[in-house]
Amino acid sequence: MAEQVCFEDVAVGTALPSLVVTPDETRLFFFSAATYNGHRIHYDKEWARDVEGYDDVLVHGPLQAALLARAITDWIGGHGRLVTFSVRNRAVAFPGQELTFGGMVTATKEDGERGLVDLDVEGRRGERVLMPGTATVALPRREGRC
Repeated sequence: MAEQVCFEDVAVGTALPSLVVTPDETRLFFFSAATYNGHRIHYDKEWARDVEGYDDVLVHGPLQAALLARAITDWIGGHGRLVTFSVRNRAVAFPGQELTFGGMVTATKEDGERGLVDLDVEGRRGERVLMPGTATVALPRREGRC
């Protein structure tokens, strides 16, 4: 388990550790089942090709958002809190493609016993940004829980 990051440990320009995931068709199937998403574009290759016009089934946008949120929450640790999170799905991803999720600190401000940290976050396939977004996290202060 990663060590708890504290507000005093971060500054503008601090990069989050990247989370690298290669979704496969099994993960897409289980995500569809867990979210009651029956859209065939996520599990039926023939449908995705013949009806929707894609080369393969698609990785769910909400799955990509969940993985991006995981990259953030893995970084902030058990005493950090995700305060706001907003993303836009701008491009498709296919199973078997390596996706990278991460971000960078854009601002910090003190707020009592916690520090608020603004982030620019993104999900990428190689250099192509598939899902840009922003987030704010609350981190414990060193004199508190760190």
